[in-house]
Amino acid sequence: MLNNPVWAALSGPQACFAEAAGDAARFSPEIAPFGALRDPSDPAAWRDLAGLTSEVVLTGPSITPLAGWETTEVMAGVQMVGQSMTGVEDPDAVVLTEADVPEMLELVARAQPGPFRKRTVDLGRYLGIRDGGRLVAMAGERFRMPGWTEVSAVCTDPEFRGKGLGARLTLAVAAGILARGELPFLHTVHDNDTAIRLYERLGFEHSGDVVFASFRHTAA
Repeated sequence: MLNNPVWAALSGPQACFAEAAGDAARFSPEIAPFGALRDPSDPAAWRDLAGLTSEVVLTGPSITPLAGWETTEVMAGVQMVGQSMTGVEDPDAVVLTEADVPEMLELVARAQPGPFRKRTVDLGRYLGIRDGGRLVAMAGERFRMPGWTEVSAVCTDPEFRGKGLGARLTLAVAAGILARGELPFLHTVHDNDTAIRLYERLGFEHSGDVVFASFRHTAA
């Protein structure tokens, strides 16, 4: 499942958020830009995907588009798992809801943690820390599959970095995942050494290299 987490999520616990056709699925565009194929080497799955969307982001150890698709962007990343970590609840963390989405989107625009859309908050539990009422840091849950939930959107306002807020929220989100009897995992870009060292200190371990690749359907 960790090699194909989006498919495991969309064909499993998060099927309610899926637009699916045969061996392809994607999240509703208002939730996330990600899609997935049951088997990325299967031409039929790529044809199924074309019936759903003309542009998509796929993730996995390695993805080569088949006929009718072209790669538009590739970002190298790493996957990390928290199989032996301990989460820590944070008394200052508040649960973020749909009412907080405008502030969450503003924070994402300032901090640039990766894809986050107006209904991403529907995917799981999101926590934030406020300063004087202003949302200055957040983290939450994105892909969820049997036994695993991804920690995602870990970000801090540039004015408040260096205070350990991201670490605190990562541990708090992980605590909620562990309390359900699941294990946390996450992704980050491969050259973000600062984030990787932080996650290692929190108890995450490298489980493999991945790519986040954007594709466009070009066939008539």
